[in-house]
Amino acid sequence: MKDFGFTVQLDHSIDYDAKDKRMMRYVLYHEPSLDWCIGCGSCTATCSAGQFTLFNIRMAHTLLRRGETEKLKQELKKCMFCGKCQLTCPRGVNLRNVLLRINRAIELFG
Repeated sequence: MKDFGFTVQLDHSIDYDAKDKRMMRYVLYHEPSLDWCIGCGSCTATCSAGQFTLFNIRMAHTLLRRGETEKLKQELKKCMFCGKCQLTCPRGVNLRNVLLRINRAIELFG
């Protein structure tokens, strides 16, 4: 067979149904306001840790929903828990409590 310089790429899709969703259920049980999040980015724009690191609260929320716990652990180590994100949220999501609950869920399930 002739070699045209192409290779077959492996599938890059992620099977989210196979991921562990216990952390997400735990956080939603203890802080149901997380369901109000519309992903507007106000929290990320005002984040103190985001000014000095690559911390992104929206990314942490996405990782939590996807069940990607290893990346989530690394992301949350950057948070300073200052609460600015909560002050700017237009939907009133208690983000500081969400982040604390995620840390607790990592201790329990991580």
